[in-house]
Amino acid sequence: MEKIFIASLALGLSLFGQETKTASQAYKNITELKDIPADQLVPAMQFIATSLGVQCDTCHVAGKPEADDKRPKKTAREMIAMTMAINKNAFHGQTQVTCYSCHRGSERPVAIPPVIETDAPAKPEGRPAPTVGSTPPTADSIIENYVTAMGGADAMKKITSRVGKGSIAAGGTETPIEVFTKAPNKRITVTHNSNADSFTAFDGTIGWMGTSGRPAREMSPADAVGSALDSEFYLPLRIKEIFTQLRPGRPDKIGDVPVLTLTGTRQGLPPVRFFFDANSGLLLRMVRYTENPLGRMPVQIDYADYREVDRVKTPFRWTLSRPNGRFTIQLTEVKANVPIDDAKFAKPAADSK
Repeated sequence: MEKIFIASLALGLSLFGQETKTASQAYKNITELKDIPADQLVPAMQFIATSLGVQCDTCHVAGKPEADDKRPKKTAREMIAMTMAINKNAFHGQTQVTCYSCHRGSERPVAIPPVIETDAPAKPEGRPAPTVGSTPPTADSIIENYVTAMGGADAMKKITSRVGKGSIAAGGTETPIEVFTKAPNKRITVTHNSNADSFTAFDGTIGWMGTSGRPAREMSPADAVGSALDSEFYLPLRIKEIFTQLRPGRPDKIGDVPVLTLTGTRQGLPPVRFFFDANSGLLLRMVRYTENPLGRMPVQIDYADYREVDRVKTPFRWTLSRPNGRFTIQLTEVKANVPIDDAKFAKPAADSK
């Protein structure tokens, strides 16, 4: 599994022109995951914490993360070695067994099945029955309906930039935000916090994050791949170019809304799932994954409040959800074809002082 992960990260590194140290070169006292890229060690730890429903201090001593004082840290090392061995020996190196397979959000996995506590017969959970006709739709027909629903290819190509204003809601608070996008694949969000502005951007080549007054940092290759997809200005028109294969799935539902699904695959990268409203054709949800040495962390983006801007439908609200957090961006204003200098998306140069 680790070899496959490192190979896929190598592809990401080659795509974005970045080089990185290994975990053992950048951190102290690394006994497992020694050869993974250093910028993937923290995502791996986040995967463990989310899978077990714990915090960093469960395993680590505050201020001394390299210390071996706590028994849970030693246990975690044993479990990492165990899951990697299982995947290597039983699943040909594919990541099939992870921390979450047994823990499911609990620090201690459940080993004994529960007893039956009711006389009522159990009702097996079933998938919703297809509701879109007897003939399964093809990938091409789903994408064609998507393009039509957005306003058509001609109308979309007439738009080359957008500037949106609104707010971002996270953790019970709302903060003003601006979103700048430019064809073919540039995007930056500027969150206006009370003490400083924060930035998340993709400049067409690399992804970066930063806060005003502090040095910006580049995203890891895995995060940059996701940011690149989010920044695709003409996604409906380019989806068949981006993915080497698009496979339709069974009809499904999001809430009470019937949806059609597509799974897109690219060599060396995790799959991406798309959910389209079966009636309107609009994209309602995208689920992509960030790869880490222990498994995949899902990133779900739900799109809503579509409004027409210069004859093209645009989502004014989207919610990004991860296992360890979520936020919602709600726009109140979107303007198309606003001139935006490419320098707007560039990572600020490091202070030479």
